[in-house]
Amino acid sequence: MGNLPASISLFKTTRTSEQVSDGRFIAKRISSRITYYYTPVSAAEDKTLCAAKESQTSTDLRHIRPPLSSSQPLSDDSSSSPYLSDSPSHTAASPQHQSDSVSAARPLLVFFSWLGAQPGAVAKYRDLYLDRGMDVLWVQSNVMHFLWPRWGLSYGLEVLKVLEEPRFSGRAVLVHASSIGGYSFTQILSHIARRQKQHAELAQRVIGQIYDSLVAGSLEHMAIGLGRTLLPRFERFIKNTAMVYFWLFKTQTADLYDAGIHLFTNSPITAPALFFSSVNDVMCDQAVMDKIIDRWRRRGLTVVCKKWKESTHAAHMRCHPEDYLCTLEKYLNSLPVCSLRAKM
Repeated sequence: MGNLPASISLFKTTRTSEQVSDGRFIAKRISSRITYYYTPVSAAEDKTLCAAKESQTSTDLRHIRPPLSSSQPLSDDSSSSPYLSDSPSHTAASPQHQSDSVSAARPLLVFFSWLGAQPGAVAKYRDLYLDRGMDVLWVQSNVMHFLWPRWGLSYGLEVLKVLEEPRFSGRAVLVHASSIGGYSFTQILSHIARRQKQHAELAQRVIGQIYDSLVAGSLEHMAIGLGRTLLPRFERFIKNTAMVYFWLFKTQTADLYDAGIHLFTNSPITAPALFFSSVNDVMCDQAVMDKIIDRWRRRGLTVVCKKWKESTHAAHMRCHPEDYLCTLEKYLNSLPVCSLRAKM
């Protein structure tokens, strides 16, 4: 799950609109826990956009209605003319508008990070996908979203609304969830499952799903994860405290965790999946994980698994870089979006 910094906020996120650029990419903070990364428009992309616009303009010109005959009166109110709205616009697009248009054509990688993930560690994943022509949306998890699932559901709805905003709607989506990030994504799945017609468009836009070091299994696995994440020095104390907490608030925690695992097993997302895991990961019950994967395959999903005998939770890329990247690249190249085929 990662290490949780002492300064981490425990409660509701706030909407912000900060934007920072370091030359290689632009970072735009959507809320205190959601950050959008995208690269500036390249010359090739700008040329492609212009060609697409010219093609669209030519198509529009063929559909312009005949001019008004002299017998038809002209209205002084141009906004009321039905013909003006059909004619192509010759207003030059601003660089920012062009940038937004190009970016809107790129696939969107949604990265659900482990608990307490720091920007420096996340940057390795972010840059990996930016270099492959994708934009990146970093979604951070909060310990209280896990300890009180109803808050997690509220946060899941917030992320879902962001993904359905105009700047992200219509874009191919690739999900990469690490550790507790899988739980955060499941909270989004919960809303999609409840209102399938309303969110069908988003479910269909997901072209792939990657799960790295999922926390799955018994309450003890989850309690161990909390202990190793919050205060490793007091791991046993936190684990025991968490177990008592889960027992006291069973209907508000344990029962909802079980429902989440059931939902994930029967996920409404059917895109090809890739799982990274290790046999020695004490935060994951491999028997539970194997059942989920077997269920997905019987449902007809394409599932690729990479399992190491020994590794570190949420750090497989650091422990096995060549193996990890090779597996990831092979998986990405199998997805139906040409932009994903760039070399790592």
